[in-house]
Amino acid sequence: MRLGGRMQAAAEILADIQTRHRPVPEALRDWGQAHRFAGSGDRAAISNLVLDVLRRKQSHAWLMDSDAAADLVVAALVRQWGYQIDALIEELRDDRFAPELRDPQQLYDQLSRDLDEAPEFIRADCPEWVVEECKSAFGDAWIAELQALAERAPLDLRINGLKANRDKVLKSLRTPAAGATALAPHGIRIPAPEGPRRQIAATNEVAFAKGWFEVQDEGSQLAAAMTGAQAGEQILDFCAGAGGKTLAMAAAMRNRGQIHAYDVDRHRMAPMVERLRRAGARNVQLVENADALAALQGRMDRVLVDAPCTGTGTWRRRPDAKWRLSSDTLAQRQGEQDAVLDAAALHVRPGGTLTYVTCSVLPSENGDRAAAFAARHPQFTICDSAAQWHSVVPEGSPVPEGPTAADLLLSPHRTATDGFYIVQFQRAGA
Repeated sequence: MRLGGRMQAAAEILADIQTRHRPVPEALRDWGQAHRFAGSGDRAAISNLVLDVLRRKQSHAWLMDSDAAADLVVAALVRQWGYQIDALIEELRDDRFAPELRDPQQLYDQLSRDLDEAPEFIRADCPEWVVEECKSAFGDAWIAELQALAERAPLDLRINGLKANRDKVLKSLRTPAAGATALAPHGIRIPAPEGPRRQIAATNEVAFAKGWFEVQDEGSQLAAAMTGAQAGEQILDFCAGAGGKTLAMAAAMRNRGQIHAYDVDRHRMAPMVERLRRAGARNVQLVENADALAALQGRMDRVLVDAPCTGTGTWRRRPDAKWRLSSDTLAQRQGEQDAVLDAAALHVRPGGTLTYVTCSVLPSENGDRAAAFAARHPQFTICDSAAQWHSVVPEGSPVPEGPTAADLLLSPHRTATDGFYIVQFQRAGA
């Protein structure tokens, strides 16, 4: 496919997403099944273009004075893919599949407008109703923080220390751009590709099949490391899902001790069975029912709560989610977070720790929930996260402080990771 056909396809998919309120992966899959002539390079380019439009939909629409899908696609090609307007017009001149372009002078005038004249939420490319939350989270830097959440994300891998080391995996990948992560001690980063180019398919690598690494954002790796899991301990991963953080803790514990992985939706844990086998993790037990979970009350050295949340910290990877988020959803998540914290706290032994993690940057899901939990459970005190941070990351790395000095808030702008909130409590006693 030529550029015009790719543009038209992206516009059709965007219109489908907007009118039918569909998730991006579903819309892309259906388009691909209906257009089997499109090659893998075409599908990658179209996917990149759709996601880039969604990352900066607000500012594109403001500059173009239109939210029509074809206009947003043109704005993305110029602003994000680096096309010059003259070159774009020339490339599309004889392309019968290309969407109709505006008058060249009109395109120049619109795309050269000063974005600083736009409202703050337009410059930040976020829903207007989250502005106050973001200001509370990041202060004067909030627009820069949200703009960083509107960029493409890199591909991060976590080395499985049970089977490999970083040098071994880097050699196996043979990807010149791959290198060590800046903060996570067992991470590899492959930068996001530009324009239509595809990211490597890491899960198709032989090294992945051998269990040498997992795909995991650097921020998620740091959140798992911040639990402080040690060999020989008893640990409960209370919202384990598919097991990314469970696997990271298992490797840190060198298969000594026990991790109990639980999720209220036990079907979410099904992929973990194969992941554990591939990784060689033998100290994990899947807890599939409430009776088995109850037997762990008051016995765990550490409990990790990777709580259900709005996922605002992952907007780089799931930009459509930011336009589907509502205040009602946020309120629902807060209730779920309070409930899961209260339930998880029952399993912490005296002297043990409870680590609360979200992939959100919104204070109402983060510091507010931590403060509310501490008020309900005076036997738990908030730990100083700075010491644990320094035990994980390279010497001299600045602490990404959250609302207080005792919690952490990671973000693409601060730490070049997805957005994560991390706070740790310790239960009184010994």
